Amino acid sequence: MSPSSCSPTTRARRSSCKGGTTFVFVTDGIEAALAKARAAAGRKDVTLAGGASAFQQYLAARLIDEVNISVVPLFLQAGERLFDNLGSAELRLEQARVIAAPGVTHIKYRAIR
Repeated sequence: MSPSSCSPTTRARRSSCKGGTTFVFVTDGIEAALAKARAAAGRKDVTLAGGASAFQQYLAARLIDEVNISVVPLFLQAGERLFDNLGSAELRLEQARVIAAPGVTHIKYRAIR
């Protein structure tokens, strides 16, 4: 299956990609997507991967327990700010871990409820 067949869509569907990864596209909201991900994960953790918009929606809805950010000193000239568009959500994040490596710093935050 070609990588292009794993593109997001506006209709619900299932897609399997090279390497065995399966994507399930959900169109009925972030809560429904999270419920399906939790059901599929069983007792394992659920990880959100996507752009700033997906992160902002889950963070504003207080559906994120931890945030892992990798900081690389690369200037792209454009992009989206990760912590914008959060509405009136009063969020607090507590730094849990920092790992520095050549060319990157990994920071883990926990959401404080």
